[in-house]
Amino acid sequence: MPGRTRRTLLLASATALVALTATACGGGADAASGSGKTQVRIAYQAIPNADLVVKNRKLLEKALPDADVKWVKFDSGADVNTAVIAGSVDLGLAGSSPVTKGLSAPLNIPYKVLWIHDLIGENEALVARKGITSVKALKGRKIATPFGSTSHYSLLAALQAAGLKESDVTLVDLQPQDALAAWQRGDIDAAYVWTPTLTELAAKGGKVLVTSRQIAEQGKPTADLGVVTNAFAAKHPKIVDAWLTAENRAVELAKSDPAKAAEAIGAELNVSPADARKQLAQLVLLTAEEQQGADYLGKPGAPGALAKNLRDAAVFLKTQKAVDAVPDRSVFEKALAVKELSRVAK
Repeated sequence: MPGRTRRTLLLASATALVALTATACGGGADAASGSGKTQVRIAYQAIPNADLVVKNRKLLEKALPDADVKWVKFDSGADVNTAVIAGSVDLGLAGSSPVTKGLSAPLNIPYKVLWIHDLIGENEALVARKGITSVKALKGRKIATPFGSTSHYSLLAALQAAGLKESDVTLVDLQPQDALAAWQRGDIDAAYVWTPTLTELAAKGGKVLVTSRQIAEQGKPTADLGVVTNAFAAKHPKIVDAWLTAENRAVELAKSDPAKAAEAIGAELNVSPADARKQLAQLVLLTAEEQQGADYLGKPGAPGALAKNLRDAAVFLKTQKAVDAVPDRSVFEKALAVKELSRVAK
């Protein structure tokens, strides 16, 4: 199917999503509230990182009293991509795999990577039912994962490392909570998802076969990334700076006082602070200064290795026919918002 047609279909599928979020988010690339304030429309996910600290402690609202900050929850990065294409969010969290797809054809989304929310570790994993003791033993089995997510990417990498082809298993496209329901009904044999659903599956007798940290050690790292549309970044640099500053403050709090950060995260996830702290510890968080390092976003004139990681992911996704073509590394380098990061990094 031609790329343009596929993108048109994606835009059409966004209609229902826009209908659900239009009231909360506004509908244009630079929406304004009824009071005339500039709306900052943020897509977030139920992931136990510092983004939830920013939301819970209202760090951005305090920094931007003259703006109307709207937080809208999404279940996956694929849904965030759809919302960005539909023009209903300005900033948002999406996994590195959805962002790779977003920067590749046929989507070619005009956004840039502003922040690394976390490096994914044990908080995403492949869990199987009792009696299934290896990835290879999943041959002929049914596995759930949200298609287009970092979990989907890591699952395909895990199957490949175990000598299995995608056709050797039955993959089911389910969001984490839907995967949990399918597990409880006995409809699936395994699932590759993230916390808190991952924790629930393990508590119900699931056995972790491989984690995303192990997949990363095999050369296929994943991360949760913060993206901003090019149009919003160009028009509202001070808001972007305030957002970055708030995220950095939240990361610093999580590093210096994880108990306090866990209280905020637990409140957002409706879990105990103790559970939230355990989940937080499964992630690697980086300050703005650390993200300027050569292994991550980098600095102006010296884009970091994240660009290579994203391109490597595109190569892999192309073999899975998940993208039309692999962009040049320069495409990913240009998509790293190193200038914006340098304005707030120490």
